[in-house]
Amino acid sequence: MSRDRPTTAAAPSSSADAPSARPESPWERLALGVRSVRRGLRGVLGADAYEKYLEFHTAHHPDHEPLSEAEFWRDRTDRQDRNPQGRCC
Repeated sequence: MSRDRPTTAAAPSSSADAPSARPESPWERLALGVRSVRRGLRGVLGADAYEKYLEFHTAHHPDHEPLSEAEFWRDRTDRQDRNPQGRCC
């Protein structure tokens, strides 16, 4: 007993039209992996907090000047000291 399945013809893929989904050399793949790990660690450790603050501030308060990076980190540290929450240190 056989089932009839609809068949679809795949369009021929052209390497010139399709963007490269994967880096070509092992060094490019290694560099991509290192960048991905770095980005992940920065997110987990909170090192990207200032960049996120700038994105939020630009989107929600475009008429006010954002804090400098030093002011941001000082304010963030002061807030964490005033309101200790679950953290390692």
